[in-house]
Amino acid sequence: SLKIEFTADDSYSVQVARVNVGDKIEWLPTNEGHNVEFLAGPKTAALPEKSEIDAAYSFVFRVPGIYLYGCTPHGNMGMLGLIIVGNDYHNVANIKNINLSPVAKSVLKRLLITAQPD
Repeated sequence: SLKIEFTADDSYSVQVARVNVGDKIEWLPTNEGHNVEFLAGPKTAALPEKSEIDAAYSFVFRVPGIYLYGCTPHGNMGMLGLIIVGNDYHNVANIKNINLSPVAKSVLKRLLITAQPD
């Protein structure tokens, strides 16, 4: 499984993760004050629960598409991550249209450029 750490500079160690359907991602609280809260995904009803602050967290991704998540306290400051499951970009328009702070929007724009399929 892929491991993503909370870093000292209020970011995730892997900002754009690519996994296959059925893969697990684990988030490790290597720095304090952070968590994982899913903001958008291919099926909004099926988004994972948000994690507790400073808690290890893992999730197995079974639905292909793009997932956007952030840190509840720091998301507005741009602590965001993208997960692309199954190389599936069908919901990219929904991700682009999510309502975020100006700083977070610019971070998302950069992450989406990194995430674009070759």
